[in-house]
Amino acid sequence: MSSRTATKPADDQPFDFNLDTVEAEVDLTPFRVHWAGRRWTLQHSEELDIWGLADGAARGDVAATISIFKLALGPEQWTEFRKTRMPQYKMKALFDAYRKHCGLGELEASPSS
Repeated sequence: MSSRTATKPADDQPFDFNLDTVEAEVDLTPFRVHWAGRRWTLQHSEELDIWGLADGAARGDVAATISIFKLALGPEQWTEFRKTRMPQYKMKALFDAYRKHCGLGELEASPSS
């Protein structure tokens, strides 16, 4: 009996939604910040890879925040960015400014018990 090779079907069938044509609905201007004597450029949050964001979110709030900055800075900048000690209050201020730049508004405080 001879083995059969699977053939890829032609992609000539109609589809319901063409994701290739979707464009961002917001201005994707990068966010620039000065820290530790140099300029850092972060991609707009709408351009970040959703799979990387989901991986960070699955590990909790701190991991999610770090994942956002890691993705936004890209591998080369992230490596350099991590070489400088970052006080938590500065990271909070940076995250708030980045969220505002990306049109995500202010973080709401947790309701008190």
